[in-house]
Amino acid sequence: MVILGIDPGTATTGYGVIQKTKAKNGFGILEYGVIATKKMLSDAERLEILGQDLESLIKKHRPAAVGIEKLFFTTNQKTVMTVSQARGVVLFLAQKHKLPILEFTPLQVKNFICGYGKADKKQVQYVVQKTFGLTKIPKPDDAADALAIALCAGWHFPKQKALR
Repeated sequence: MVILGIDPGTATTGYGVIQKTKAKNGFGILEYGVIATKKMLSDAERLEILGQDLESLIKKHRPAAVGIEKLFFTTNQKTVMTVSQARGVVLFLAQKHKLPILEFTPLQVKNFICGYGKADKKQVQYVVQKTFGLTKIPKPDDAADALAIALCAGWHFPKQKALR
């Protein structure tokens, strides 16, 4: 079972692709990184690049499900708008490919990964590093966050699937 985790954004969207294994931690990393777009491009051009790159990832890895960060309240309206647009692209592509979508708030991800919903970014990154047996914390931050989201989705998807 392959899971694609997404930390959406217009400037950078983190992605993490993991696969169920028989190892102790249960999952291994297939690929992770970020899809970056240039600031000088229009929003539409940036979203097109995001869509094309995500479509390539979906076709390459054929995930069983997609985990994505859910929006939460923020005071920065500009950030909310651009993240919403990026989320829309991700949701559209997941639906287009008939992939189940699992959404998690940052609080849910932190709670699942660290056992504490108010854990800081460094704590989440450390647990991701240890869970996957990496020698270094995955960089950039968006990629590490996407791996954490993929891990949440990987653990929750089989349970959600069983309830259907």
